Amino acid sequence: MRLRGAIFEFDGTLFDTMSVWDTAGEDYLRLIGMTPGETINEELKTMRLQQAAEAIKEQYRIPKSTETIIDEVNEMVGDFYLYRAEPKPGIEEFLEQLDKDGVSMCITTAAERRLVEGALKRCSLDRFFGEIFTCGEVGHGKDEPMIYEQALSFLGTEKTETVVFEDAYHAARTAKDAGFSVAAVYDGHETSSEELRSLADWYLEDYRSAWETIDKS
Repeated sequence: MRLRGAIFEFDGTLFDTMSVWDTAGEDYLRLIGMTPGETINEELKTMRLQQAAEAIKEQYRIPKSTETIIDEVNEMVGDFYLYRAEPKPGIEEFLEQLDKDGVSMCITTAAERRLVEGALKRCSLDRFFGEIFTCGEVGHGKDEPMIYEQALSFLGTEKTETVVFEDAYHAARTAKDAGFSVAAVYDGHETSSEELRSLADWYLEDYRSAWETIDKS
């Protein structure tokens, strides 16, 4: 495979941000004075933010619009993205190598665009990515392949020469089923890490050995 395109997830793949999302549903409900159910975080885990907001609005009968809930959740996690979230170890060097090799790159994410842009800019990584595709703007979560297909269209590369980098099993499964090669990135918050390892074409413990691990020829 001649590697010409790379599609990166943001949360847990490029940046260590999953901790803030693992309990976002629970934290938000407590913030507005409600008692969350014991399984709320697991229930919301694979949902895009729009879906999650609709789900908790209905389940907990929250007297706010879905848009207001989304805005409040983004405000709750915003400071973490904009001021504290850190890139994965070795990622800048890996992106430099991809860039030098002429690989076109973009991002797919369930997070809000302004938060991703802010974190990238603060850490001087925005220069590597031609575009950011969010689940909210695309209108589909990563349980469907649309966001990957739109990213591929933007890159202008063939699917056979494009790799999707993901840390979450459910998203990697979607990309794999859609015909993409998948590089799985270890993140301690993924509970299906063994399934992810078995699914992926390459499994990266971290980015410091990624250049040697991925077949780029």
